[in-house]
Amino acid sequence: MGIFSFPVLAENVALVGGRLIDGTAELPLRNSVILIKDGIIEQVGSVDTLDVPPGYRVVSTEGQDVLPGLWESHAHIMLNGHANYTHWQEAYRDRQVDEIMPASLIQLLLAGVTSVRDLGAPLDDSVAIKKKLAEGEIPGPNLYTSGPFLQYHVDEWQSHYRWEVKDIKDAATKVKRLHDAGMEIVKLIDQDDLPRPVAQAIVDEAHKYGMKVVGHAHKPDEIRLGVEIGVDSFEHTGLTTAPGYPQDVLDALKERTSTGIFDGLLFWTPTMEGLFTYPDLVANPEELDDACWKRGLKDDTIADIQQSIAKPGHLSYMQLTPLRTPTIKNKIKQLKETGVMMLVGTDSGIPMKFHCQSTWQEMAVWVHDMGFDPMETIRSATYWPAVMMGVQDKYGSVTPGKVADIIAVRGDVLKYMNIIRDVDMVMKDGVVFKYNGVVDEQLLQNYGN
Repeated sequence: MGIFSFPVLAENVALVGGRLIDGTAELPLRNSVILIKDGIIEQVGSVDTLDVPPGYRVVSTEGQDVLPGLWESHAHIMLNGHANYTHWQEAYRDRQVDEIMPASLIQLLLAGVTSVRDLGAPLDDSVAIKKKLAEGEIPGPNLYTSGPFLQYHVDEWQSHYRWEVKDIKDAATKVKRLHDAGMEIVKLIDQDDLPRPVAQAIVDEAHKYGMKVVGHAHKPDEIRLGVEIGVDSFEHTGLTTAPGYPQDVLDALKERTSTGIFDGLLFWTPTMEGLFTYPDLVANPEELDDACWKRGLKDDTIADIQQSIAKPGHLSYMQLTPLRTPTIKNKIKQLKETGVMMLVGTDSGIPMKFHCQSTWQEMAVWVHDMGFDPMETIRSATYWPAVMMGVQDKYGSVTPGKVADIIAVRGDVLKYMNIIRDVDMVMKDGVVFKYNGVVDEQLLQNYGN
């Protein structure tokens, strides 16, 4: 993703006064000054060491923590929280590029998410939405896409966004098609159903093109095979109601994470907050009434989503969840001990997981319920996702030479992670979309005009 030159131009900006948590292992910097020129971070210092040159617009961040823009490492921008997948796929298939995906992207951006891994969508829709972003027709985060899932068997109603792969030749053909269409990621699901040589061919072909491979971790055999064939990241906590991962799986993960420095990193996106807090949501579903998830959606779409989630406790999709909830803490503890590099991602878009809420909720549960260090949680939502995608030279930290994707939140985020629900400032490519909690609606209207 390049820096937008249309319809808005990045100006020279100085962010002045806030405490900078820059995404690296560096300690926070009080009274920071960040100089941004043409959408690129030029210099970083403090009010005592770095003067603001003439010609820079000063944007105060006093009283705020300043962070790199967040990454949502597991989103589904073709979904908006509706509880009936088969209905959604049929009713909204032709509204994805013009309504659904743009709404998802602007909701993510205004929540402080400036980069997204979108894991599963029709290929043509993924290509079209990336084109809209690249040409400045719509605003949104940097978008990294997988296009369709790859798997062994696909039901007919899913065939537009899931592809069957039956043999090695088919694997090579389909991975090349994804690459040639501009996808950066290959997504596997039920990879343990694939013949071993076919699964290996998918990974090898993807890596040949410099693509990343993510695989589901719902079943022990998915993990076992994924480790063997060399997937780059596992998704979800999985294992339904089982109390934890089998010992041989944990041993395999530990062996994989001990093989190198950056080249040996194995990433894992647990997407666990929705599972962990579901009983609380049933008890108090008021957050489902938040107007933030309605932005960009048509009235009939909103009404359809609302009726589908009117009774959160009745959803067949979630009936096992209360039994899974007590297992989450142990699974997270086990994963921590294996050395996998965990990333903040949420499955955003699935039933009742809205793009404007999911990322901050996941981060808050990581810190306040799962015992993650706040600084490392921030890095798991900023720096490490950029490393996973191989774009850490441009994104993931507020350091000189990086693209100016920056957010600010009022208060001490290292003490109260849940304040990140109210992002006060959102800057994307050096352009301020939100300041003092107020969205620049005129700026948004300029897109596509």
